[in-house]
Amino acid sequence: MADRFNKVLILDGRGHLLGRLAAIVAKQVLLGHKIVVVRCEGINISGNFYRNKLKYLAFLRKRMNTNPSRGPYHFRAPSRIFWRTVRGMLPHKTKRGQAALERLKVFDGIPPPYDKRGQAALERLKVFDGIPPPYDKRKRMVVPAALKIVRLKPTRRFAVLGRLAHEVGWKYQAITATLEEKRKEKAKLRYTKKKVVLKLTKQAEKNVESKIAKYTEVLKQYGVLV
Repeated sequence: MADRFNKVLILDGRGHLLGRLAAIVAKQVLLGHKIVVVRCEGINISGNFYRNKLKYLAFLRKRMNTNPSRGPYHFRAPSRIFWRTVRGMLPHKTKRGQAALERLKVFDGIPPPYDKRGQAALERLKVFDGIPPPYDKRKRMVVPAALKIVRLKPTRRFAVLGRLAHEVGWKYQAITATLEEKRKEKAKLRYTKKKVVLKLTKQAEKNVESKIAKYTEVLKQYGVLV
């Protein structure tokens, strides 16, 4: 169980719906999982682009009238927009602890560690634009329940978070795209090399198959080989 929670789950945000992905990620980080979300600029939002842009521009106008530097703070990077969406689904300010029957604990006030559940959950979440090292060489997952192609009708309009962020002030769209192209070229070369090595490995196994047949049978009997 401990290994399951120590393992970092890497999600590829491209092609996912913003709210659905954020809801699933929020629940999982609350449960204790560590999650990294890459390619946040490829996240989709249902509804046409112009409508979503107007909504975000209206959001940008919300500020403290006398001293805007005190907040609320409006992020422009797609990764931070997604992070803020997840934060809105977490009890990052509330102080709550749960209790049940024999395991029930009651306190006057709310002592640690029960006072920082939402904050601790946010610390287990990392978000990125593009796919930086070392995550570019690791397996990435998707969340089927949040994929646009699964959840949104083909005729429905949608907006891409990267374009929306760019039009409200994000300055690194071109840089991120350039770095992504370089990453894809490196990944292509790495995969070609991997296929060659895999082919040679299979050939080597085939060459010695007859010599190690008796050992293979013994290992299969004890369940070492399947």
